[in-house]
Amino acid sequence: MGEAVLVNRKKFVSSLANELVEPFDMLSKQTRVPKSRLLDEAIEDLLKKYEKKNG
Repeated sequence: MGEAVLVNRKKFVSSLANELVEPFDMLSKQTRVPKSRLLDEAIEDLLKKYEKKNG
């Protein structure tokens, strides 16, 4: 079985603080929003935050 072809996404590897893993898993399950989509939203918010700071 081959690896999935990603057209609109790019794969990257990262790590998460231990205390964030379970709440992140629970949020994904409770909202039925995939973790990758939650990460997209969080990173978009972070970029907006720093864009405002850096003008």
